[in-house]
Amino acid sequence: MKLKGLIGDKAFYKRTLKIAIPIIIQNAVTNLVNLLDNLMVGALGTELMSGVAIVNQFIFVFNLAVFGAISAAGIFTAQYNGRDDNTGVRYTVRAKLIICTLITLVGVAVFLTMGDRLILGFLHDGTEGDLELTLESGREYLSYILIGLFPYAISQAYASTLRETGETFVPMVSSVVSVATNFVFNGLLIFGLFGFPALGVVGAAIATSISRFAELSILVIWTHKNKQKCPFITGVFKSLYIPRELVRQIAAKGMPILLNECLWSLSITMRNQCYSTRGLEVVAAINIAITLQNLLSVAYMALSNSIGIIIGNLLGAGRIEEAKDTDRKLLAFSVFAGFCMMGIQIALSPVVPLLYKTTDAVRETATYLIICWGISMPFAALATASYYTIRSGGRVFITMLFDSFYAWTVVIPIVAAVTYFTDLSIYYLFPISLIADNLKLLPGLMLVGKGVWAKQLKIE
Repeated sequence: MKLKGLIGDKAFYKRTLKIAIPIIIQNAVTNLVNLLDNLMVGALGTELMSGVAIVNQFIFVFNLAVFGAISAAGIFTAQYNGRDDNTGVRYTVRAKLIICTLITLVGVAVFLTMGDRLILGFLHDGTEGDLELTLESGREYLSYILIGLFPYAISQAYASTLRETGETFVPMVSSVVSVATNFVFNGLLIFGLFGFPALGVVGAAIATSISRFAELSILVIWTHKNKQKCPFITGVFKSLYIPRELVRQIAAKGMPILLNECLWSLSITMRNQCYSTRGLEVVAAINIAITLQNLLSVAYMALSNSIGIIIGNLLGAGRIEEAKDTDRKLLAFSVFAGFCMMGIQIALSPVVPLLYKTTDAVRETATYLIICWGISMPFAALATASYYTIRSGGRVFITMLFDSFYAWTVVIPIVAAVTYFTDLSIYYLFPISLIADNLKLLPGLMLVGKGVWAKQLKIE
């Protein structure tokens, strides 16, 4: 393919960045405050930071389950919006709200009944550090972080719908307010500033939960006050009615997506559990490295989200060839973003670990992990963009094979074998894991190139 076919004109990049930049800002601010949040908790000690990091592994699985659940309905939202069908969008909003409520109930039940066992899976006898203190810190943090799960889930239902219908600014604002609220209350409640009680990890959990309610309030109030811009919200709560055929189609698309996100996030948690066998200091190092990784990966992740929105709208309007051409350029743009973020991450690798109150061994390991993740960024960008391309046309079963099936049949067996049958340190285990993971971009590119994803969904 000629290079010209991978580069868009000024109008193309203007349209793409109009969607992507608010998402980048939203996610960047969120992850920047997560970095500051990490630093604040890290100031309490390595064990307390590790306890919170372990719990957040499982909150990550919950968050991805919510994302997967609303993504299936989101495919239809984008295509309904491409047809200017507000009634159809309204049905998908109802579906998202119902699904998010059910997932929250299941999530809370699991965490309440299995919390200790989940945390203990990351704590191994014979490693350095106070394991009992780590367990207690994780237990306390989990008991309060549950308060924020429901507002988080409902916020995602609103925010995703606004983005899929072209409104990206308000979700960005709500996220900025949320993280600012989180940051302020972290300072007040973790350290007891200005006369507030010093609650440590409990204060961090309460601050996060308060921020979730702040985010939800902005999204709900703005959406319902701006019915002219959001006509789909009119009458959304008059009933729970969703056409049976649409329920069937969302379920058919949604179960593979939900299962995929749950299995994929669990595979990440399982890999981190394998890493934890190399010591509590590795858990702390992973926590430091992943925070920076999440912060800098927002560029290509936002472009991947833009693929789902832009390509979904083009497919919904029946503009198939335009969708294919646009997608090629978006894939190239995502890889370019991946290379840019790689350079920044490697440059910051020796600096960020110095901000944490921890041991030199943890800092050294964190620096190495940050560099490894940085090198993998362009490959991860291309794989992620390919995933969103395939999913935009509703080929959810294929994306499940491409993503979670690959993780559990290839990546996890490799990582587990290296973990439990060799004495290789994290310095070898981690890059082996990344290489195995990023090889999935090869079948992804083949599927994108064949164009099997490029179709307009038949929706009622």
